[in-house]
Amino acid sequence: MNLQHASKYSLVEQAAGQLQALVESGAWPVGMRIPPEPELAAQLSVSRGTVREAVRALAHAGLLRVRQGDGTYVCADSTLGSALRQRITRSGAAETFEVRYALEQEAARLAAIRKSAADLELMRSCLDQCRKAIRAEDKAAYIRADLEFHRALIAASHNSLLEELYRHMTEALQQFIDVSLEEKGVNLVLQMEAHEQLYTAIQNKDKEEAARAVRLYLQTAWAQIPSPPDTI
Repeated sequence: MNLQHASKYSLVEQAAGQLQALVESGAWPVGMRIPPEPELAAQLSVSRGTVREAVRALAHAGLLRVRQGDGTYVCADSTLGSALRQRITRSGAAETFEVRYALEQEAARLAAIRKSAADLELMRSCLDQCRKAIRAEDKAAYIRADLEFHRALIAASHNSLLEELYRHMTEALQQFIDVSLEEKGVNLVLQMEAHEQLYTAIQNKDKEEAARAVRLYLQTAWAQIPSPPDTI
């Protein structure tokens, strides 16, 4: 970990900026306990009080969480992710799902235009894993493979902002998705058919058919949301 010496101007802001960069770059991953104040102060060549204020600022921004008597931990990998999680908490599953619905349709359209051979190979591998899990009647394995397929789809859009927005939306909905697949009898065979249609549409560069396939499999999941506000 290489930290630059902070200048006298706005020491707290500069120290906070360097610590934030470590979080957002992945050098300090989510769940990590960051080094103690004395160590950070020595590396930054600032006082422990400056480090304490910098940590407090990042905790207020939602990137760090201070656990009294235990240490300080990374709890988000970006200020955007932290802000989205807080906002999603106030929105509930239905509103969050509507936003995911819009994002994933646009991602499918973009993927049909921008996907690479490597993107197609990864999506194909994920679908093969989904099908294998269905044959084995292993819902947990299906959930994992399905999540990786959706991540691969969004990555194939080659839009980094859309990818980050979608990731945080999916994290907020994942518990609901898991319960729907485990307990509410979602027809996985029908889901697979829609996913295969999506893959074929992207492979054939048919962006509207890709968006239609997204609507097909998300409408199935939408039906599992308690009291959805409207039909999508």
